[in-house]
Amino acid sequence: MAMVTIAMTITAMTTEASSLARLRLLQLASPTLPVGAYSYSQGLEAAAEAGQVVDAASAGHWIAQVLEHGVARLEAPVLVRLMAAWQDADVSRAAHWNERFIASRESAEFRAETLQMGYSLRVLLKSLALPGVTLLDEIVELAWPTAWAFAAVAWGVEPRAALDAYLWAWAENQVLAAVKIVPLGQTDGQRLLLTLGEPLAAASGFATGIADEDIGAFMPHLALLSARHESQYSRLFRS
Repeated sequence: MAMVTIAMTITAMTTEASSLARLRLLQLASPTLPVGAYSYSQGLEAAAEAGQVVDAASAGHWIAQVLEHGVARLEAPVLVRLMAAWQDADVSRAAHWNERFIASRESAEFRAETLQMGYSLRVLLKSLALPGVTLLDEIVELAWPTAWAFAAVAWGVEPRAALDAYLWAWAENQVLAAVKIVPLGQTDGQRLLLTLGEPLAAASGFATGIADEDIGAFMPHLALLSARHESQYSRLFRS
């Protein structure tokens, strides 16, 4: 009887820990996280200015293409490796992937975005007294996925769940940008998120299986649009 009670107690504790990790993940992936993600369109506003995103269909196509050919091939697999590095408390390995990700930012706007959000998340995590957060100070220029991966590991989030949430947060931010820019209705935005479900799941699976030497994206058109956005006359989103 005592053994059964102990087993039930351990099971309950494990379940509670898993539940808490999921709740922390929801907090980390929430659009209310005060890091400024909502202020960037990642090239989408420039695409709308160029007449390439004009309605729900073209917005969905744009987001899906950036996801498949960009995020899934570079940002997502780098996030996977950053989580593994933080899990091992390997700062040098985390710094390597952090540097590689920053080097992949093709425009001043993209680079400023990841550094500003990484900095803001580091400040937030310090204010929340996240255990071991001072490790982040060993990386001076901190990219957004590097800080995000650290928080996910520190809060005990399962890596695949963390990756799924990261991709979802990215897609949600893109859809919210499209709702403002095109503009779209809220229902159109929800339809877009629904149609992005399968591509997001596919991107997550791809990112977990790609080899180190295959990581990389080649999207010159997106890079050019991002650069043009820096001098766009009228814009809603930050440059």
